[in-house]
Amino acid sequence: MSAKDKYHEDVRIALQKANWIITHDPYFLRLEGVNFPVDLGAEKMLAAEKANQKILVEVKSFISESIPNEFHTALGQYLDYETGLEEYDPQRELFLAVPKTAFNKIKEIPILMTVLRKYKVNIIVFDPFEKTLQQWIKNQ
Repeated sequence: MSAKDKYHEDVRIALQKANWIITHDPYFLRLEGVNFPVDLGAEKMLAAEKANQKILVEVKSFISESIPNEFHTALGQYLDYETGLEEYDPQRELFLAVPKTAFNKIKEIPILMTVLRKYKVNIIVFDPFEKTLQQWIKNQ
């Protein structure tokens, strides 16, 4: 098992504050004989639909000096997980959780925003100090 991301617990708490039930910590996505630990699995009852919404959340800190390098690592991991989910657990939606300060830096680099849209990367922007979810971005 890999080490937990710096903000792992903050995102877990933020999801719980938003009435998500944590079902997996981590969620093991088995792809071609290899277990990939996605940080969190969660679900929430959608009253209007009388069904559960199921998500997986990969938490990234973006604490290094190079936002583009961390972005590319996170993107590669996200794309691996997204590809695996299509076959293994298609009812779950994948999200990349990013602290709001890092997301603000990502927004300043137009090519990174273009890549997020092109590859339909779903983002949760969170505040690690308040331990709250700030924004959900679904790139459909």
